[in-house]
Amino acid sequence: MTEPEVALVWKGPNELGESPNWNWRENTLHWVDINGQKIQRLDPDPDRVSIWDAPMKIGSIVFREEGGLVAGMHTGFHFVDLNSETFTHIVDPDPDHASTRLSDGKCDRRGRYWCGSMDMNLNDPFGALYRLDTDLTCTKMADGVVVSNGLAWSPDNTVMYYANSRSNTVYAFDFDIETGDIANRRDFISTADIPGRVDGANVDTEGCYWAAHIDGWEVAQYDPQGNLMRTIPVPVRYPSMCSFGGRELDVLYVTSIGYEVQPGDLERSPLGGTLFAITGTGATGIPEPFFAG
Repeated sequence: MTEPEVALVWKGPNELGESPNWNWRENTLHWVDINGQKIQRLDPDPDRVSIWDAPMKIGSIVFREEGGLVAGMHTGFHFVDLNSETFTHIVDPDPDHASTRLSDGKCDRRGRYWCGSMDMNLNDPFGALYRLDTDLTCTKMADGVVVSNGLAWSPDNTVMYYANSRSNTVYAFDFDIETGDIANRRDFISTADIPGRVDGANVDTEGCYWAAHIDGWEVAQYDPQGNLMRTIPVPVRYPSMCSFGGRELDVLYVTSIGYEVQPGDLERSPLGGTLFAITGTGATGIPEPFFAG
Protein backbone atom coordinates (compact mmCIF):
# COMPACT_ATOMS: atom_id res chain seq x y z
CA MET A 1 0.00 0.00 0.00
CA THR A 2 1.18 3.53 -0.73
CA GLU A 3 1.55 6.08 2.02
CA PRO A 4 -1.49 8.38 1.92
CA GLU A 5 -1.21 12.16 2.04
CA VAL A 6 -3.80 14.33 3.78
CA ALA A 7 -4.23 17.88 2.44
CA LEU A 8 -6.41 20.77 3.57
CA VAL A 9 -8.66 21.73 0.65
CA TRP A 10 -10.99 24.35 2.16
CA LYS A 11 -10.71 26.15 5.48
CA GLY A 12 -14.38 27.03 5.85
CA PRO A 13 -15.21 26.26 8.48
CA ASN A 14 -18.51 24.41 8.44
CA GLU A 15 -20.50 23.92 11.62
CA LEU A 16 -21.34 20.38 10.51
CA GLY A 17 -19.88 19.41 7.15
CA GLU A 18 -21.48 16.31 5.61
CA SER A 19 -22.51 14.46 2.45
CA PRO A 20 -19.55 15.04 0.09
CA ASN A 21 -20.75 13.90 -3.34
CA TRP A 22 -18.61 13.98 -6.48
CA ASN A 23 -20.39 14.94 -9.71
CA TRP A 24 -18.38 12.88 -12.22
CA ARG A 25 -20.14 14.58 -15.14
CA GLU A 26 -18.99 18.05 -14.09
CA ASN A 27 -15.90 17.10 -12.03
CA THR A 28 -17.06 19.09 -9.02
CA LEU A 29 -17.67 18.20 -5.38
CA HIS A 30 -20.85 19.18 -3.59
CA TRP A 31 -21.34 18.90 0.16
CA VAL A 32 -23.49 20.45 2.89
CA ASP A 33 -23.17 22.29 6.16
CA ILE A 34 -26.09 20.82 8.09
CA ASN A 35 -26.22 23.27 11.01
CA GLY A 36 -25.11 26.19 8.86
CA GLN A 37 -27.90 25.36 6.38
CA LYS A 38 -25.72 25.61 3.30
CA ILE A 39 -24.90 23.72 0.11
CA GLN A 40 -21.34 24.09 -1.17
CA ARG A 41 -19.62 23.23 -4.43
CA LEU A 42 -15.88 22.86 -4.95
CA ASP A 43 -14.42 23.30 -8.41
CA PRO A 44 -10.94 21.80 -7.92
CA ASP A 45 -9.41 23.43 -11.01
CA PRO A 46 -8.86 26.04 -9.77
CA ASP A 47 -9.91 25.56 -6.12
CA ARG A 48 -13.05 27.65 -5.96
CA VAL A 49 -15.98 27.19 -3.58
CA SER A 50 -19.52 28.41 -4.28
CA ILE A 51 -22.08 28.52 -1.45
CA TRP A 52 -25.90 28.54 -1.40
CA ASP A 53 -28.18 29.07 1.61
CA ALA A 54 -30.80 26.45 2.43
CA PRO A 55 -34.08 27.27 4.25
CA MET A 56 -33.52 24.59 6.93
CA LYS A 57 -31.09 21.92 8.06
CA ILE A 58 -30.04 19.72 5.16
CA GLY A 59 -28.68 16.26 5.94
CA SER A 60 -27.62 14.93 2.54
CA ILE A 61 -27.78 15.58 -1.18
CA VAL A 62 -27.74 13.50 -4.36
CA PHE A 63 -27.62 14.59 -7.99
CA ARG A 64 -30.68 14.30 -10.23
CA GLU A 65 -30.69 12.95 -13.78
CA GLU A 66 -32.89 15.87 -14.90
CA GLY A 67 -30.49 18.36 -13.35
CA GLY A 68 -30.16 19.89 -9.93
CA LEU A 69 -30.21 18.00 -6.67
CA VAL A 70 -32.48 16.05 -4.36
CA ALA A 71 -32.00 16.78 -0.67
CA GLY A 72 -32.93 15.08 2.58
CA MET A 73 -33.91 17.93 4.90
CA HIS A 74 -35.61 18.62 8.22
CA THR A 75 -39.08 18.40 6.67
CA GLY A 76 -38.35 15.56 4.26
CA PHE A 77 -37.24 15.23 0.66
CA HIS A 78 -36.90 18.26 -1.63
CA PHE A 79 -35.87 18.99 -5.20
CA VAL A 80 -33.19 21.68 -5.31
CA ASP A 81 -32.46 24.03 -8.21
CA LEU A 82 -29.26 25.91 -7.43
CA ASN A 83 -29.64 28.19 -10.46
CA SER A 84 -32.92 29.61 -9.19
CA GLU A 85 -32.11 28.84 -5.54
CA THR A 86 -35.47 27.10 -5.10
CA PHE A 87 -36.38 24.15 -2.87
CA THR A 88 -39.50 22.17 -3.85
CA HIS A 89 -40.98 19.83 -1.26
CA ILE A 90 -41.60 16.22 -2.31
CA VAL A 91 -42.68 14.31 0.81
CA ASP A 92 -42.11 14.26 4.56
CA PRO A 93 -41.70 10.60 5.56
CA ASP A 94 -42.16 11.26 9.29
CA PRO A 95 -44.34 14.33 9.89
CA ASP A 96 -45.36 13.27 13.40
CA HIS A 97 -41.88 13.43 14.96
CA ALA A 98 -40.73 17.03 15.32
CA SER A 99 -37.43 15.87 16.83
CA THR A 100 -36.30 13.93 13.76
CA ARG A 101 -34.70 15.05 10.51
CA LEU A 102 -33.29 13.30 7.46
CA SER A 103 -29.58 12.57 7.69
CA ASP A 104 -27.16 10.42 5.67
CA GLY A 105 -28.35 9.44 2.19
CA LYS A 106 -27.24 8.08 -1.19
CA CYS A 107 -28.68 6.71 -4.42
CA ASP A 108 -28.49 3.03 -5.27
CA ARG A 109 -27.47 2.02 -8.81
CA ARG A 110 -31.06 2.06 -10.06
CA GLY A 111 -31.41 5.71 -9.12
CA ARG A 112 -33.46 5.35 -5.92
CA TYR A 113 -32.61 7.74 -3.08
CA TRP A 114 -32.09 6.02 0.28
CA CYS A 115 -31.98 8.34 3.25
CA GLY A 116 -31.97 7.67 6.98
CA SER A 117 -33.35 9.90 9.69
CA MET A 118 -32.12 10.63 13.19
CA ASP A 119 -33.30 11.84 16.58
CA MET A 120 -31.84 15.32 16.88
CA ASN A 121 -31.61 14.87 20.66
CA LEU A 122 -29.36 11.83 20.06
CA ASN A 123 -31.30 9.82 22.64
CA ASP A 124 -34.27 7.94 21.25
CA PRO A 125 -34.63 5.33 18.47
CA PHE A 126 -37.03 7.48 16.45
CA GLY A 127 -34.89 7.31 13.31
CA ALA A 128 -35.64 5.15 10.29
CA LEU A 129 -34.38 4.34 6.80
CA TYR A 130 -36.48 5.47 3.84
CA ARG A 131 -36.37 4.72 0.12
CA LEU A 132 -37.55 7.42 -2.28
CA ASP A 133 -38.42 5.66 -5.53
CA THR A 134 -38.20 7.21 -8.96
CA ASP A 135 -42.00 7.67 -9.02
CA LEU A 136 -41.58 9.73 -5.81
CA THR A 137 -43.27 7.18 -3.55
CA CYS A 138 -41.54 6.84 -0.19
CA THR A 139 -41.23 3.59 1.78
CA LYS A 140 -39.91 2.95 5.29
CA MET A 141 -37.32 0.17 5.03
CA ALA A 142 -35.98 -0.05 8.61
CA ASP A 143 -36.63 1.64 11.95
CA GLY A 144 -35.54 1.76 15.59
CA VAL A 145 -32.43 3.86 14.86
CA VAL A 146 -31.04 6.79 16.85
CA VAL A 147 -28.66 8.18 14.18
CA SER A 148 -28.66 6.85 10.60
CA ASN A 149 -25.28 6.75 8.86
CA GLY A 150 -22.87 4.74 6.76
CA LEU A 151 -25.01 3.98 3.70
CA ALA A 152 -23.17 2.19 0.88
CA TRP A 153 -23.53 -0.72 -1.54
CA SER A 154 -21.15 -3.47 -2.59
CA PRO A 155 -19.82 -3.20 -6.16
CA ASP A 156 -21.94 -6.19 -7.28
CA ASN A 157 -25.13 -4.66 -5.78
CA THR A 158 -25.87 -7.67 -3.56
CA VAL A 159 -25.12 -6.07 -0.17
CA MET A 160 -26.26 -2.80 1.38
CA TYR A 161 -24.50 -1.29 4.42
CA TYR A 162 -26.26 0.92 6.97
CA ALA A 163 -25.02 2.18 10.34
CA ASN A 164 -26.72 3.08 13.59
CA SER A 165 -23.92 5.26 14.91
CA ARG A 166 -25.19 5.44 18.47
CA SER A 167 -25.22 1.64 18.78
CA ASN A 168 -21.66 1.43 17.42
CA THR A 169 -22.87 -0.98 14.73
CA VAL A 170 -22.79 -1.13 10.95
CA TYR A 171 -25.27 -3.62 9.50
CA ALA A 172 -25.17 -5.52 6.23
CA PHE A 173 -28.33 -6.48 4.34
CA ASP A 174 -28.94 -8.70 1.36
CA PHE A 175 -29.93 -6.28 -1.39
CA ASP A 176 -32.06 -6.87 -4.48
CA ILE A 177 -31.04 -4.27 -7.05
CA GLU A 178 -34.08 -4.88 -9.24
CA THR A 179 -36.77 -4.51 -6.57
CA GLY A 180 -34.94 -2.37 -3.99
CA ASP A 181 -35.77 -4.89 -1.25
CA ILE A 182 -33.47 -5.60 1.70
CA ALA A 183 -33.35 -8.68 3.93
CA ASN A 184 -31.23 -10.73 6.34
CA ARG A 185 -29.85 -7.93 8.49
CA ARG A 186 -26.64 -8.90 10.28
CA ASP A 187 -23.80 -7.16 12.07
CA PHE A 188 -20.98 -6.11 9.75
CA ILE A 189 -18.76 -3.86 11.90
CA SER A 190 -18.71 -3.03 15.61
CA THR A 191 -16.89 0.04 16.90
CA ALA A 192 -17.73 -0.63 20.55
CA ASP A 193 -14.08 -1.20 21.49
CA ILE A 194 -12.47 1.74 19.67
CA PRO A 195 -12.57 5.50 20.39
CA GLY A 196 -14.51 6.52 17.28
CA ARG A 197 -17.80 5.52 15.65
CA VAL A 198 -18.70 5.02 12.00
CA ASP A 199 -20.28 8.11 10.49
CA GLY A 200 -20.44 8.61 6.71
CA ALA A 201 -18.96 5.91 4.48
CA ASN A 202 -18.29 4.75 0.94
CA VAL A 203 -17.23 1.60 -0.94
CA ASP A 204 -14.36 1.29 -3.42
CA THR A 205 -14.08 -0.85 -6.56
CA GLU A 206 -12.60 -3.75 -4.54
CA GLY A 207 -15.57 -3.79 -2.19
CA CYS A 208 -13.71 -2.24 0.75
CA TYR A 209 -15.80 -0.10 3.09
CA TRP A 210 -14.27 3.30 3.91
CA ALA A 211 -15.66 5.10 6.96
CA ALA A 212 -15.07 8.34 8.82
CA HIS A 213 -14.44 7.46 12.48
CA ILE A 214 -16.13 10.39 14.18
CA ASP A 215 -14.54 11.17 17.58
CA GLY A 216 -11.60 9.04 16.43
CA TRP A 217 -9.34 11.40 14.44
CA GLU A 218 -9.21 8.95 11.53
CA VAL A 219 -10.65 7.40 8.41
CA ALA A 220 -10.77 3.61 8.32
CA GLN A 221 -10.67 1.01 5.56
CA TYR A 222 -12.50 -2.29 6.16
CA ASP A 223 -12.36 -5.33 3.89
CA PRO A 224 -15.59 -6.80 2.41
CA GLN A 225 -15.90 -9.09 5.46
CA GLY A 226 -15.81 -6.16 7.88
CA ASN A 227 -12.24 -6.65 9.09
CA LEU A 228 -10.27 -3.46 9.80
CA MET A 229 -7.45 -3.14 7.26
CA ARG A 230 -5.93 0.21 8.21
CA THR A 231 -6.64 3.65 9.57
CA ILE A 232 -5.49 6.99 8.19
CA PRO A 233 -5.08 9.77 10.78
CA VAL A 234 -6.72 13.11 9.99
CA PRO A 235 -6.11 16.41 11.87
CA VAL A 236 -9.70 16.73 13.13
CA ARG A 237 -11.37 14.95 16.03
CA TYR A 238 -14.71 14.64 14.27
CA PRO A 239 -14.37 13.59 10.62
CA SER A 240 -17.97 13.17 9.50
CA MET A 241 -17.95 11.52 6.08
CA CYS A 242 -15.58 10.36 3.37
CA SER A 243 -16.34 10.00 -0.32
CA PHE A 244 -14.29 9.33 -3.45
CA GLY A 245 -13.86 12.03 -6.07
CA GLY A 246 -11.39 13.50 -8.51
CA ARG A 247 -11.24 12.81 -12.23
CA GLU A 248 -9.90 9.31 -11.58
CA LEU A 249 -12.07 8.82 -8.45
CA ASP A 250 -8.89 8.24 -6.45
CA VAL A 251 -9.20 11.21 -4.06
CA LEU A 252 -10.95 10.61 -0.75
CA TYR A 253 -12.69 13.82 0.36
CA VAL A 254 -13.41 14.14 4.09
CA THR A 255 -15.82 16.57 5.77
CA SER A 256 -15.73 17.41 9.47
CA ILE A 257 -17.51 19.03 12.41
CA GLY A 258 -16.58 22.57 13.40
CA TYR A 259 -18.40 23.13 16.69
CA GLU A 260 -17.60 21.98 20.22
CA VAL A 261 -19.17 18.61 20.89
CA GLN A 262 -17.14 18.46 24.11
CA PRO A 263 -15.70 21.49 25.94
CA GLY A 264 -12.27 22.36 24.58
CA ASP A 265 -12.77 20.73 21.17
CA LEU A 266 -11.92 23.87 19.23
CA GLU A 267 -8.65 24.21 21.12
CA ARG A 268 -7.70 20.55 20.61
CA SER A 269 -9.04 20.36 17.06
CA PRO A 270 -8.77 23.86 15.53
CA LEU A 271 -9.22 22.55 11.96
CA GLY A 272 -12.67 21.17 12.74
CA GLY A 273 -15.21 22.07 10.05
CA THR A 274 -12.69 22.08 7.23
CA LEU A 275 -12.60 19.90 4.10
CA PHE A 276 -9.71 17.50 3.48
CA ALA A 277 -8.54 15.40 0.56
CA ILE A 278 -6.63 12.15 1.01
CA THR A 279 -4.54 10.93 -1.91
CA GLY A 280 -2.29 7.92 -2.33
CA THR A 281 -4.62 5.36 -0.75
CA GLY A 282 -4.31 3.03 -3.74
CA ALA A 283 -8.12 2.78 -3.82
CA THR A 284 -10.56 3.92 -6.50
CA GLY A 285 -14.18 4.85 -5.95
CA ILE A 286 -17.32 3.98 -7.89
CA PRO A 287 -19.21 6.79 -9.68
CA GLU A 288 -22.13 7.91 -7.53
CA PRO A 289 -25.52 7.26 -9.19
CA PHE A 290 -27.95 10.09 -9.93
CA PHE A 291 -31.57 10.09 -8.78
CA ALA A 292 -33.65 8.88 -11.72
CA GLY A 293 -36.96 10.47 -10.79
